[in-house]
Amino acid sequence: MNDDIAQPALRPIRGAARWAVASLVLAGAASAARAVCEVRLAMAGQPPSGPPDQGGGRHRPLTGLENAYDLFSAVEVAATVLCAVAFLGWLLRMRSNARALSGDSPRYAWPWVYAGWIVPVMNLWVPRGLLVDVHEDSAPDKRLPRVVNWWWGLWLVGRLGTVGAMYPGSSEDAVVRVYTDVRFLTVANVAVVGAAVAGVFVVRALTAAQQERMQGLGHGPDQAHGRTRLGARG
Repeated sequence: MNDDIAQPALRPIRGAARWAVASLVLAGAASAARAVCEVRLAMAGQPPSGPPDQGGGRHRPLTGLENAYDLFSAVEVAATVLCAVAFLGWLLRMRSNARALSGDSPRYAWPWVYAGWIVPVMNLWVPRGLLVDVHEDSAPDKRLPRVVNWWWGLWLVGRLGTVGAMYPGSSEDAVVRVYTDVRFLTVANVAVVGAAVAGVFVVRALTAAQQERMQGLGHGPDQAHGRTRLGARG
C-alpha cells in the first residue's frame, strides 16, 4: 500500500450506534405489537359475513380488530423504514472507520451496503458479509461475536417467512392471510422480533470492538480526527 494515499478520516460512532439501537428496539416493539394483534384477530375468527372482499366489487366494513391490525401494520412499516435508515447510517460510519483502521478497501463496494439487502440471492449473505468485514478490519485480533450469526439466522427466517405474507397487495388480503396462515406468520414474527433484539447486541458488540481499537491508537471515543494513515494490516 502507498502510505502517501490518505485514508478516510475516523468518524465518531457512539451517536450513530445509539440511534441504531433505539430504532431496532422501536422496530422490534412495533413488530411484536402487530404480532399480538394478529393472534387476537385469528382467535376471534373470520366474521360469518366472510372475508372483507366479498367479490363482485362488494366489500364489507372492517371489524374493530381488523382496523387495529391494519393500523399496527402501518406503524410497523414506518418503524422498519426508520430502523433501516438508522442502521445503514451506523454501518456506513463503521465501514469508513474500518477502512481507515485497516488501510484496505472493503470487500464489497459501497452500493452493496444498500443493494445487498434487496437483490435476490445476494441478500442471503451480503448483509452478514458487510458486518463481518467491518469487524475483521476494526478488530482483527478478535473473533466474530456469535450474536452476529444469531442475528443473521433469525433475520433470514423472518424475511423468508414473511415474503408475500406481511406485505400483500392490500390490507384486506393481509387480514385474510391472518385468518388462514396465522401459525406460519407467528413463527416469522417471533424470528423478526428475535432479529431485532439480536441486532441490538450486534450493534453494541461491533461498536465496542471498533471503539476499543480506536482508543488503543490514541483516538478518543467521540472524536473524529483529520485524515490519517494507519497502514495496512500485517
